[in-house]
Amino acid sequence: MAPARLDGSKQYYATSSLVVGYALCSSLLAVINKYAITKFPFPGLLTALQYLTSVLGVWVLGKLGFLYHDPFTLETAKKFLPAATIFYLAIFTNTNLLRHANVDTFIVFRSCTPLLVAMADTAFRKQPCPSKLTFLSLLIILGGAIGYVATDSAFTLSAYSWAFAYLGTITTEMVYIKHMVTNLGLNTWGFVLYNNLLSLMMSPLFWVLTGEYVDVLSSVGSNSDNLVEPGATFAVSLSCVFGLLISFFGFAARKAISATAFTVTGVVNKFLTVTINVLIWDKHASSFGLVCLIFTIVGGVLYQQSVTGGSPIQSDSASSK
Repeated sequence: MAPARLDGSKQYYATSSLVVGYALCSSLLAVINKYAITKFPFPGLLTALQYLTSVLGVWVLGKLGFLYHDPFTLETAKKFLPAATIFYLAIFTNTNLLRHANVDTFIVFRSCTPLLVAMADTAFRKQPCPSKLTFLSLLIILGGAIGYVATDSAFTLSAYSWAFAYLGTITTEMVYIKHMVTNLGLNTWGFVLYNNLLSLMMSPLFWVLTGEYVDVLSSVGSNSDNLVEPGATFAVSLSCVFGLLISFFGFAARKAISATAFTVTGVVNKFLTVTINVLIWDKHASSFGLVCLIFTIVGGVLYQQSVTGGSPIQSDSASSK
């Protein structure tokens, strides 16, 4: 009994560490990306640099023996390509949403995802239907987030197309990537390598489709000394480092917890994002909006309580399969 209890304790702390790591990276990355995109107004190129940093980071650390990643093979790449495409679209719409809207707008649409992911989990991954308390907590998260951003005057129609595109892609990504990490058999760093390398390969296509390459060439041709604002190098570098960190913690957390729990974690940790946002930018919600945010966090706590009792049963069921 003692060894089993010790193993369970280790597993608990390992999972908690992964979730905390993901929460910190997710909280900070939204603000960092918003800062980076204001200094370096080329979202496609910015995300490509993030992918390149992650690929080089995994490859170099693997060569030095600090980590192990699965070798890149064409057969596995073909299997992973649909997931990488969805991932790329989610990041692409996310970055463009941050470019056209404030962080608050991003938060409210990000907060809508747990409810949709729970439905998709039930419909496509044959997960049990959420209990009444779980469903109520998801509605509280959604209602609190909507109430928060409804008080923000910067919530403009011009950002809606990117916001709804982001909502659709991130919901699909949360469920489908969970399916891939469960069934493909790669280790965490293998997923990071495949995801970012395939996304990097897709980047030039989107530069052409969106016409961003014209903006870059125009900026270079007009005045190369002022292509980017002062501080852009620091902002882009910080964004790339956190891109690598969230790739690792994101895939590791996806393996450890359910898709809906992973999504709720991403929503609740936006409390830190909002705090930083309030301190840095002057356009944000009112005091009533902050109260709504507290409801979002309460909804996250209720969700965790509602699924805690059922997790061992779900684990046993998964093991039997």
